[in-house]
Amino acid sequence: MTHYYDEKQGHFKETMIKIEVQGVLKEFHSGSGVFSKDHLDNGSALLINAAQIKENQEVLDLGCGIGVVGICLKMLNPTIHLTLSDVNETAVALAAKNCHLHNIKGTEIKSNLFENIKKEFDTIVTNPPYVAGRKVCYQFIEESYKHLKKGGTLQLVARHQKGGKMLEKHMEDVFGNVETLKKGSGFRVYMSKR
Repeated sequence: MTHYYDEKQGHFKETMIKIEVQGVLKEFHSGSGVFSKDHLDNGSALLINAAQIKENQEVLDLGCGIGVVGICLKMLNPTIHLTLSDVNETAVALAAKNCHLHNIKGTEIKSNLFENIKKEFDTIVTNPPYVAGRKVCYQFIEESYKHLKKGGTLQLVARHQKGGKMLEKHMEDVFGNVETLKKGSGFRVYMSKR
């Protein structure tokens, strides 16, 4: 059985889903084998609303899935330079289709964490695949630290009572700081600054 955080997916059936962005319904390409294929999950919605992004920043949506978080952030902050990456090749293809659909300029990269990403970023946003296990989520935090510019931030959403507290502590251990940007629906958006 494959999981959405696997590189290759089995049979693929494409669908369209509707997501509300600033009170406007937008369509996104989605389908089988990707995270939250039928709707915008609560964690990602909270991350979009809480993210602290400045003009002209280099922003990475790490583990982007179909690209909803990064694309919505670019809609809200048109001057950012957006990179979307995921290990799942189906997700990356859908993220590229969604960028095209919404006339968003972004760079889509198929990458296992930072394996194919060589640059540094001002902001990394992520809804890590906590079902992949603690080790993988810790790697998201540790490798993000190495790929942030000085003063850059990692903004991560997690279910606080289901592993989020542990990720918050690991962010504190790796970065030396962590704060909660927003809470809602059992999720929290944590931010650490390099």
